[in-house]
Amino acid sequence: MKIRSLLNPLLLNWPGVALVISTAMLAIAHGFERFGNLSPCPLCLHQREAYWAALAISGLAIMSDRFRADMMAKRAFALLLACAFGAGALIAGFHMGVEFKWWPGLAECAGGGNYKPSGDLLGALSSSMKVPACDAVAWSFLGLSMAGWNMLISLGLAGMSGLTLAYPNGLKETAHD
Repeated sequence: MKIRSLLNPLLLNWPGVALVISTAMLAIAHGFERFGNLSPCPLCLHQREAYWAALAISGLAIMSDRFRADMMAKRAFALLLACAFGAGALIAGFHMGVEFKWWPGLAECAGGGNYKPSGDLLGALSSSMKVPACDAVAWSFLGLSMAGWNMLISLGLAGMSGLTLAYPNGLKETAHD
């Protein structure tokens, strides 16, 4: 199977694909939080911001394409998505470095302990809350923490956004194919 036949559907529908993947990444993060009882640290929450931004950009790109299919707009939205996912990769890479103690975290990362809300939400809001420390790996798979996996995924999404920027109409057939 040729690479072009795999990439073209992604490139031609990238805003929709980016929207679905961003939604899935946010759902997975919330699933780990809700069902895995893994409270997010401040850097974890910052990583989610890139996916929220990508959701907004993707939605605008889809609407723009429906009402006015313009090559410059397609490229502009692809560039914005590349920036959003690239920023997400940088934040995740920074978080991974904090986890590996390569550098210190942000001031807001100095928390410790886990906050588990009780049934009394009003009481929980009025009491102090312990924030998980950013330098503690809460979950890992194959030696990479969630931040590490998020960095790799974000890099891949930024790369696909860059390909969409370069080839907004997909990869064309050449005489050599």
